[in-house]
Parts: sequence; C-alpha cells; structure tokens
Amino acid sequence: MKSIVVSLLLLATALVAGCSAPTGGEQDQVSQLRHAIEALSPDVDPAEAARAAHIAYSHATALAEEYQVTTSPILHNTLVNSGVRQRGLCYHYSEDMQARLQSEGFQSLTILRAIAEPRNSFRIEHSSAVIAPNGADIYGGIVLDPWRYGGKLYWSATYDDPRYDWEPRLTVLRRRGATRVLASN
Repeated sequence: MKSIVVSLLLLATALVAGCSAPTGGEQDQVSQLRHAIEALSPDVDPAEAARAAHIAYSHATALAEEYQVTTSPILHNTLVNSGVRQRGLCYHYSEDMQARLQSEGFQSLTILRAIAEPRNSFRIEHSSAVIAPNGADIYGGIVLDPWRYGGKLYWSATYDDPRYDWEPRLTVLRRRGATRVLASN
C-alpha cells in the first residue's frame, strides 16, 4: 500500500512539474517587458524601465508566495473568501504591485490601477496595476497582472489584452456611485 501511495505522489509531482512554466526563460521575459516599457515613450528612462520590469516579475512571484497560492487563482479566491487564506484576490495583487512599484520613486513612469468589469455573468470583475509613462493614462500603458496565472506575471498593452476590457479604476468606481474613492488611482 505504501508503494502505491508513493507512486501516486511521484506521478502527481511529475504532472504538476510538467504543467509549470520553466523559470530559465524569465530573464528573456523581463527583457521583453523592459523593451515594451521603454517603447511606451521616448521620455521613459531605460534604467527605470529595466528596474520596473525586474521588480514586476520578482514581486509577482513574491506575492504568490506571501499569499500561499497553491491552486488556480479562482480556487484561491474561494480560499480567501471563505477565510482560509488572508490575501490573494486580484485587487490584493494590484494594490501590492502598485505600492511596490510606487516605492521606487520613478521619475519617468507612473503606476496606475485599472478595473475590467465582467463581459458576461460567468466572469468576475478584475483589477490590475498598469505602468505608463508620466502623464499617460492606462490606455498608454501596460497591464501588469500577477493574479491571472497565480503569481506568474502576465503583461500586455492595455488595449491588447484579449481577456479584459480595462478602464481606469476611478472611472469604474464613479460609475458605480462609490461614495469613498481612495486617493491612489
């Protein structure tokens, strides 16, 4: 019986490992994000773009570890909503990513927040941080979404995201008649 259990555990580990993304290519992904941030505007400082890209990837991973993410994002939401886990909803990721990037004091970049309302009854509302050149809005920036893949950073130009129709966070909150709007947008 013990050998069957061990065999099943080894099989499960192999299956999970086979489904995980390789980490060797992360440096290439960081480099691609850096170039995309630089391409947003000629006024973007290349050193800031490199720092922001590195932080976005490393902080996404750190947040998943901090939130103890061990399942898909939707299942993790259930754990948070039922009180088993404290954090890990999309707005937690976006708040924490925004705060971390803002702590860098970038001079040529700004960190914003965006919300995508559900397209249909099967989807849930989604929040994310957006990095943009100073003076730009979310539509001139890049969505930084660590929630979507449970701590593995997804990013794209705001308009190019195939899954979500992003709007500025304050626009959505005002449309809903939110009585309290936080100073951070």
